[in-house]
Amino acid sequence: MVLSGSQGWLSELDAATLASPYIRAVADDPVLAESIRQCNRSIQLHWVAANISHPGEPVPANVGTESLTVARDLIRRGLDESAVVDWYRIGQDFVWRHWMRKVFTLTADPDELRDVLDISARSMAAFVDATIAGIYHQIQAERDELTRGTHAQRREIVGLILDGAPIAQQHAERQLGYEFERDHTALVIWSDRSSALTDLDRVTEMILRSAANVRPLSVLAGAATRWVWIPGEDGPDLADVVTVVHQLAGVRMAVGPTTAGIDGFRRSHLDAISTQRMMAQFRATQRVVRFTDVELVAALSTNTERADRFIKHTLGDFESADAELQRTVLTFVHEQCHASRAAERLFVHRNTLLRRLVHADRLLPKPLKESSVHVAVALEVLRWRAAVPQTLP
Repeated sequence: MVLSGSQGWLSELDAATLASPYIRAVADDPVLAESIRQCNRSIQLHWVAANISHPGEPVPANVGTESLTVARDLIRRGLDESAVVDWYRIGQDFVWRHWMRKVFTLTADPDELRDVLDISARSMAAFVDATIAGIYHQIQAERDELTRGTHAQRREIVGLILDGAPIAQQHAERQLGYEFERDHTALVIWSDRSSALTDLDRVTEMILRSAANVRPLSVLAGAATRWVWIPGEDGPDLADVVTVVHQLAGVRMAVGPTTAGIDGFRRSHLDAISTQRMMAQFRATQRVVRFTDVELVAALSTNTERADRFIKHTLGDFESADAELQRTVLTFVHEQCHASRAAERLFVHRNTLLRRLVHADRLLPKPLKESSVHVAVALEVLRWRAAVPQTLP
């Protein structure tokens, strides 16, 4: 019963975990939040499955990839063992309440209830204690590596720069081996699957090697996230990298704009982070997204309620029009309302395009010729919100 209804209660568990006072401070990172969700499933279903296969026997500790990945990321973000213990205890309390509700639907016999709840409580407590103890050694090893290794130093210096803290630029350049008085393009590369970490490193190395005659900067931001800056006023040529990323199911990449100086170093990264978060918010299927492609949508989507009002006011009934008709209108506007060019891009006859535009005008609150800019913006937001985003030709 618990397994068959797991989707609903695991979603509630995710919400409770991410609202923890410890986790909440770092849960806006979509990679870390997804790692926590995966780990919640691994931990809880591990205990349930063990009791199905070996009823009442001690459940071995769950120290698999998901648990260790989250532990690493929490430590890398400056948290300590308290965050891990709090996370596990929240999960234990939540599952215990859910478990009791299920048990009380199966029997009213007080002796049977006492035995089942007693065995369950001891089993859960022993399992959680064993799991926490199992990852404690890994946490200590991770902290030792971070406090002694170059990754920690680079991450700390970059963090100060991104926060706008007063730090001598020459000192930072010496420590990082990277010059700031030039143009920079920031990239955020991450994996939303623990099984794809090797692919993540492969893509990162490929990006670093592709930067001809310049020395990029790479920072290990988390177990499943890499931050990269590539110098150059023309921006990096990522064509080959994009091709590889599209072949690797678990890797995604957000690309910031090319901007100058130490302020540009910071802005490009923050824009790449905004792009990453927007991709997670809209569950976008695109694997590589540039900030310049989504800047307008990102600005409008900071207030979801306001964006919804804008879309309804601008599109009216056209909001629910079929994808082909919406794509036709968006392409038409992108081609500066030139019917022949739009028809060529859509591979349709010009008369077909014109008929579609007439149909669109019937659905729009205002004719397209009077509202083309607003309509295009509203359609771009819809395109990113869609479960399967459309792609312009």
